[in-house]
Amino acid sequence: MRGPGNWAVAVRKPDGEIAQVSQPIDSLMARHWALRLPIVRGVLALGESLAIGFRALAISANYAAQEEKPEGEEQDEPDTELSRGALIFAFVIAIGFAVALFKVTPGLITELLPIKSGTWFVIVEGAIRVTLFVGYLGLISLLPDLRRVFQYHAAEHKAINAYEAGEELEPEIVQRYSLIHPRCGTAFLLWVMVLAVFVYAFFGRPHWYWLIAERILLLPLIAGIAYELIRFAGKHQGNRVLMTVLAPGMWLQRLTTRQPTLDQLEVSIRALREVLKLEETKSTDNRVEVMA
Repeated sequence: MRGPGNWAVAVRKPDGEIAQVSQPIDSLMARHWALRLPIVRGVLALGESLAIGFRALAISANYAAQEEKPEGEEQDEPDTELSRGALIFAFVIAIGFAVALFKVTPGLITELLPIKSGTWFVIVEGAIRVTLFVGYLGLISLLPDLRRVFQYHAAEHKAINAYEAGEELEPEIVQRYSLIHPRCGTAFLLWVMVLAVFVYAFFGRPHWYWLIAERILLLPLIAGIAYELIRFAGKHQGNRVLMTVLAPGMWLQRLTTRQPTLDQLEVSIRALREVLKLEETKSTDNRVEVMA
């Protein structure tokens, strides 16, 4: 869970106990006003979220790898941080794979089709991109090992939905809430795919080498626009017109969420409570915006 100034991760250890780790967020956006401008802040927020995500995964993996010791023996705390080199390597590999599969590949496939119109080229490329993305999510959702990941994903959403509704954060109460949330990263990624169609339309159909360069270089701009859209939607969830427009992104979350158990909700609530505790002394607002 991430708040404006802190993030926290909670993990169910092999012995059944819940461990939690929290860290302050040293955001570049707090250092200069220009970095808080619309679109620019979206690019920075995305980079920070990815970095935090990799660190949280490392913490979770380290705790999960612990072996249970006989009763009475002290359990050593694992190293909960990735080295800077390992973090950068994981970041580069993950981003490189995503850009190659969802940004460059659709353009190269469309390049092979007998399409002369620049407008139709961009539309067909966008359709291929969205199809690849949805197909990829559908494929990985069939993997048994990812079911538990998707259950925790839904547990995060339910906890945040219950908190934003002003409910008490107890597993039985939180379970009643939706596993869908408008600030979800799945919806963000879909809108990156869709908005790319409109941005690329300004450039028509370039030669294949310029096509690859443009798809990579324009990604920060598209991500920044998508961030502003998702951020706006999160603050106007009562707007029916807006929610109708964003409905495809909400539907897509059905592929990346599964109904969580009460034990899993307990873990998500622990992380949320930790973030709220850290943020309450800094915020003058009654409600803190939290993202999973």
